[in-house]
Amino acid sequence: MDKPKQALRRALITGATGYVGSNLTKRLVIEGWDVHIVVRPKSILDAIDAVLPSITSHEHDGTTNGMIRIVGDAQPEVVFHLASSFLAQHRPEDVETLISSNLLFSTQLAEAMAVNQVKLLINTSTSWQHHENAEYNPVNLYAATKQAFEDILAYYIDAHGLNVITLALFDTYGPNDPRPKLISLLWKTALSQEPLAMSPGEQMIDLVHIDDVVDAFIISVGQLLQQSEGHMRYGVSSGMPLRLFDLEAAFEQATGLKLPIDWGGRPYRPREVMTPWTSYTPLPGWQPRVAFAKGIQQTCPESHVFK
Repeated sequence: MDKPKQALRRALITGATGYVGSNLTKRLVIEGWDVHIVVRPKSILDAIDAVLPSITSHEHDGTTNGMIRIVGDAQPEVVFHLASSFLAQHRPEDVETLISSNLLFSTQLAEAMAVNQVKLLINTSTSWQHHENAEYNPVNLYAATKQAFEDILAYYIDAHGLNVITLALFDTYGPNDPRPKLISLLWKTALSQEPLAMSPGEQMIDLVHIDDVVDAFIISVGQLLQQSEGHMRYGVSSGMPLRLFDLEAAFEQATGLKLPIDWGGRPYRPREVMTPWTSYTPLPGWQPRVAFAKGIQQTCPESHVFK
């Protein structure tokens, strides 16, 4: 006689079309969750195309009442909030987008959770809220908006009983990453052999593989159910940052390819993060599993075959 099936866990995910969010969405579907996602009009769903038949999409009309309806319809047990607008350096015309995406949308979500009495939230922030390893010193406006939402959450935690874990992410990488991130740039350079102008390379880079990042979100669910405090905050770090200059050798050793890098060919960026944040609290029960060399090999383009 077959055992009765366990009731599906139900999650609502924002940012499901982004790189981290799409990988989390696919993992939750594989693990048997009942997954609902929040999308914007004209969202491109290619990253989660394989699991679209297995999830429920809710289109957000931009209003608070619209978000309240979405959370009410989805009735999630836990909300994963990954949606954000990221800009390393903003221009004046970017201010509205950053505030709308990272503060207004996020606050609408918290309000909708309060109205519908949904208590469990896993929020996403960034190590860039801690420039020069400070308790709080935002590298850029993006990081400042992430901190601002955490401050807003303090109200919803105290007044409406939200139970929150915030995961502060470091640099992420992995296969099929469409973002113009460092590892993708290194692969492009290695395969084309076109010289790449880089900074002098003394800054430290903390790279965490996407599989490990997704693990952190899933482990956070169990941690969230156990915690008695309203808001706990954890760093998701490799624990083994590399100097950018040393990353060249590590990449070459993992791939067998040479990198024609012009070190010092461009200046450091304003407010460059030279030393990663180290005073974070580790997430209980989580540690990175994917070795850097293996992770680099997994990110190789289809055009390259390892011998």
